[in-house]
Amino acid sequence: MKHYLIAGLGGAVAGVVLATQVAGPLIAQEAGRNASVYEQLELFGNIFERVRADYVEAPDDKDLIEAAINGMLTSLDPHSSFLSAEQYQEMQTQTRGSFGGLGIEVSQEDGLVKVVSPIDDTPADQAGVKSGDFITHVNGESLMGLTLDQAVDMMRGPVGSEITVTILREGENEPFDLTMTRDTIKLTVVRSRVEGHAVILRVSTFNDETYDTLKAELDKAIEEAGGMDRVTGFVVDLRNNPGGLLNQAISVSDAFLNAGEIVSTRGRKAEESERWNAEPGDLADGKPMVVLVNGGSASASEIVAGALQDHRRAIVVGEKSFGKGSVQTVMPVTSDSAIRLTTARYYTPSGRSIQSLGIQPDIIVAQPRTPPRSEEDEDTPRSQSSFSRSEADLRGALGNDSISDDEREQIEREAAEVEATAKLRDEDYQLAYAVDILKGLAAVDFTAGQVPTASTPAVTGEGSATGDEGAANQ
Repeated sequence: MKHYLIAGLGGAVAGVVLATQVAGPLIAQEAGRNASVYEQLELFGNIFERVRADYVEAPDDKDLIEAAINGMLTSLDPHSSFLSAEQYQEMQTQTRGSFGGLGIEVSQEDGLVKVVSPIDDTPADQAGVKSGDFITHVNGESLMGLTLDQAVDMMRGPVGSEITVTILREGENEPFDLTMTRDTIKLTVVRSRVEGHAVILRVSTFNDETYDTLKAELDKAIEEAGGMDRVTGFVVDLRNNPGGLLNQAISVSDAFLNAGEIVSTRGRKAEESERWNAEPGDLADGKPMVVLVNGGSASASEIVAGALQDHRRAIVVGEKSFGKGSVQTVMPVTSDSAIRLTTARYYTPSGRSIQSLGIQPDIIVAQPRTPPRSEEDEDTPRSQSSFSRSEADLRGALGNDSISDDEREQIEREAAEVEATAKLRDEDYQLAYAVDILKGLAAVDFTAGQVPTASTPAVTGEGSATGDEGAANQ
């Protein structure tokens, strides 16, 4: 049977988606414990029969048993659950990258359905759903008192059908409705772009395609930038990435590390602990790196951010991550159903468990709130005159004939790049900040692995890498 190691939230994607020795007197104690277990199982059987016989309507035996199993698992932690045949199939579909629905990863907090992150270019993303939102109603029906799976079921529906969700958002005075159309969700796991000479890699989830797509997108962006020599550095954008497959998080981390530990997992039994180390080879060729995270960056995203931060391979910028430091194993229990069980905690190379703590950025940069624009703001400027003040604006100012036309064109190109980054601040302040950091590191000729000198400052990070390079890769 195939087990999936999940380093994602383990919650559902709304609309569709939802890993002793005993001796002497201890023998008697163990026997007593077993007797107690048998008594409790007998109690369960008695209650099951009483419900079947006396409930006001004849219940479905299969539904009763599955609900009992799910109740047992969900009482352990928010990420353990039973996967019915339908849910198990959907989970397998999600890891392959295409499914139908709204495109939001959700969890449950104090009985409320909370948005962990919207998935890029999905109905929820386009409608304006944000990380941290609470969904209180679906089509006017309250979600209060429902389990997470029940709430998600209410958000499911045929592709092309409309759904209205009611949102509670911090900073808003009252709830508001968002209407969207369910669609088939095709996950674009990695997208690339070039800003100036910085390569931006937007990683939206960790599924079977993530590493291969990242490598292909990175190569494409390097070619677009004019070759590796023209690249100032790389931004890996993990904002609102809810996680996914553990092996993919390890592969993405390994892509930028030459050696040392990436992550370790520690379960209930010491002999079940595992550890993964990086192999030689850095796709970024030692160029400076910035990793962007926020409150929607969870689990597998935190593995990547923590590994690159601990190895001082990247500067982590943004806001504190979600803080899910546990691993779920999906274990098939019948031919068409499974359980998702929390089996281990994971630790970054320096030995940090980020469970409930998250990854703290090296540089905290909040995304400014976009103020509502009035109709007047939308109008064109009331004057087209320039009010800039510089030497060149003065009437009769001397020209500059000491530079060639090629040098002048180069200066103008560099100025245009700076202006483009400045405009990017209006679109995405955190990303613009990351690009500026790469420019600064490029200016001092930073290369990963160099011994810091007066001209090569160390990239700051929490802790240091402690991985034993001689340990076998798992």
